[in-house]
Amino acid sequence: MSRKLIFISLLVLITTSLLFLALGQSQKATAYKAGVVKKGEYLVTLSGCNDCHSPKIYSEQGPMPDPKRLLSGHPADAKIPPIDQSMIGPGKWMLCNEHLTAWVGPWGMSFAANLTPDEQTGIGLWTEDIFIKALRTGKHMGAGRPILPPMPWQNYAQFSDEDLQANFAYLKSLTP
Repeated sequence: MSRKLIFISLLVLITTSLLFLALGQSQKATAYKAGVVKKGEYLVTLSGCNDCHSPKIYSEQGPMPDPKRLLSGHPADAKIPPIDQSMIGPGKWMLCNEHLTAWVGPWGMSFAANLTPDEQTGIGLWTEDIFIKALRTGKHMGAGRPILPPMPWQNYAQFSDEDLQANFAYLKSLTP
């Protein structure tokens, strides 16, 4: 066999080996990411995020998250009914709308945020660091306005970084 043929054969063998190694690493990375997203889905579900951040449809079991609008926040076109201010205050009531996505209480009115990766209305432009900082500080984007009740950000601030990273990975995997 000529040196040139041996060299070409070795080059093909090395290139093929590197391609298979890269493909294996890529598959491992994809499997790892899928596992992180699945863990995030589990944590988001257990944490009750759909309770406030998903518009509802009504069934025999009562209000259920609308699967077509999961975690999309308060619907922009939802009408807010008149509020009897005499019912709201310390020692009185907090009220919510029919979707359980808008709340009024002594703090004023709050609306559930869109947690999908929509770049205009959701967390599409957020980084993982911004997401974690928001939940640790109770500030929108980690530095903005306060996150209002009933969002229990103080509870979510207790999550580990790994858990919050998984939550973020799941939210970013949703349809905007």
